[in-house]
Amino acid sequence: MRQQLPERAVTHASGSAKRGGAYKEIVEWIKALVIAVVLVFLIRQFLFAPFIVDGPSMQPNFETGERLIVNKILYAIREPEFGEVVVFDVPEQGRKFIKRVIGVPGDTIRLEGDDLYINDKKIDEPYIKEAVESAHAQGTLYNGEGLDYNYPNSRFTETTVPEGKIFALGDNRSDSTDSRAIGFVDDDEIVGRADVIFWPLNKLEFIKHWTK
Repeated sequence: MRQQLPERAVTHASGSAKRGGAYKEIVEWIKALVIAVVLVFLIRQFLFAPFIVDGPSMQPNFETGERLIVNKILYAIREPEFGEVVVFDVPEQGRKFIKRVIGVPGDTIRLEGDDLYINDKKIDEPYIKEAVESAHAQGTLYNGEGLDYNYPNSRFTETTVPEGKIFALGDNRSDSTDSRAIGFVDDDEIVGRADVIFWPLNKLEFIKHWTK
């Protein structure tokens, strides 16, 4: 005949089993959280990063407060191209800018009023076409008045983009601190290409990158 365990022993064994199960579950949760944190770190460090638009320099296409996903891996595979929207570090100011790639190595850039020339060829800019036409209808230049709005200007006279650099402009030409004021942007300073607007939700979309 099988010996019966005292009731107290049975209760104790049951309680130990429950505590052991709870401990294992806590350990599994901790493991999952650690893995998630490591994955987020690796993704942000090497693949993608969030960026918040701050300022009017990319209007009408990007507004202050919009949150973007920046593709950090793309330019490890290939070089930036005309029309792509990029985020880059500005060490002198301790912050990041968002601008549009206008010139790549070997390109000769000239901006006269609202006319952009690359290698002496006038370039259409569909991403600001409506804004330019609206300014012209009011009898003004979209690019703003004054020589320093043009390129080359009194600050920068070199017009050909060197190797390892890009020439970048804001879409809001009359209110943008860009290559006309800070010069060419080093490849090493480029964080990546802005690929997705993810906030606010009503503007959720993939960013269109124009080409020549």
